[in-house]
Amino acid sequence: MAVLVSGTLSYEGSSAVVNGRQNARPTLEQVAARAGVGRGTVSRVINGSPRVSEQTRTAVARAVAELGYVPNQAARALAGSRTDAIALVIPEAEARLFAEPYFLDLIRGVSAELADADKQLLLTLVRSEQERQRFEQYLAAQRVDGVLLASVHGDDPLPDRIRELGLPVVMNGRRSEAEPVAYVDSDNIGAGRAAVAHLVARGRSRIATVTGPPDMYVARARLGGYRAGLAEAGLAPDEALVSVGDFTEEGGRRAMRLLLDRSPDLDAVFAASDVMAAGARGVLREAGRRVPEDVALVGVDDSAVARLMDPPLTSVRQPIEEMGRTMARMLIQEIHASTEAPEEPRRRVLPTELIVRESC
Repeated sequence: MAVLVSGTLSYEGSSAVVNGRQNARPTLEQVAARAGVGRGTVSRVINGSPRVSEQTRTAVARAVAELGYVPNQAARALAGSRTDAIALVIPEAEARLFAEPYFLDLIRGVSAELADADKQLLLTLVRSEQERQRFEQYLAAQRVDGVLLASVHGDDPLPDRIRELGLPVVMNGRRSEAEPVAYVDSDNIGAGRAAVAHLVARGRSRIATVTGPPDMYVARARLGGYRAGLAEAGLAPDEALVSVGDFTEEGGRRAMRLLLDRSPDLDAVFAASDVMAAGARGVLREAGRRVPEDVALVGVDDSAVARLMDPPLTSVRQPIEEMGRTMARMLIQEIHASTEAPEEPRRRVLPTELIVRESC
């Protein structure tokens, strides 16, 4: 069963305490009314049924998150000594969670693997220092078996704090090359290298990049791959061709405007995510630049955004659902191993693949 919980949530008796306010626990019927679907549809979504459209699944997930709904079975388990719950923590606002295909694909993979293992999933959004502290208190009450973390920034202390509490933890990605916590990542350096190699093969020589936030390892790794690709092609690096984004569409727009101001002769752009590539595409169109005739464009993720862009976006595919499954599988293994001799944190890096479409 997949249980989606928003914010920092704990239980006292039959009431939910959400962000410091105690309320009667919301019902399945209230979730259905909020999502505009039937009670049975909500039940199918919560239980991970594949017989639900993605649009409906997203509407129900949003209603569950907004109401802080948890099925009675999960509440009983959390209030007692059972250990059948896994927390998936995403330190992002709801708007980004539901707007970016990456997170939905990751949740789908995690949920599927945990359902196979008869574990419950608690989706937790930690958006502030206060919420982080409350979540740590929730964990200290030993109400989950372990924690999965996604979208972690370099200075985030939560992974280390979770380990100090004695809970197994697995991250999606890593904070640095020397990450001490178990993680599942994709070959982000290889993604940047493959994108640049493809652009060079298409005859492009003024290749710019829109990066992610520099405090995230994934952004630094893709930038490193971009630079390695330039070196392998014999192209001199030019910092005027590097612009920082934040993995959002608006961040991609801002970064692309800066690139055009600084380097109007650019003929290609490697964006570190499909969502930022979509923002860059909008700015190029506003500037009268044709894709791919004037500026070739490559993204990362191979999400639905890439397939629906005009023209469809060449993108480096990372196996997002498989990363989610692998994270959950690794965490379950760590939970079982936690009663035995401690092991070194495990690490997995999954391969990426360039998917060529009309944008380059």
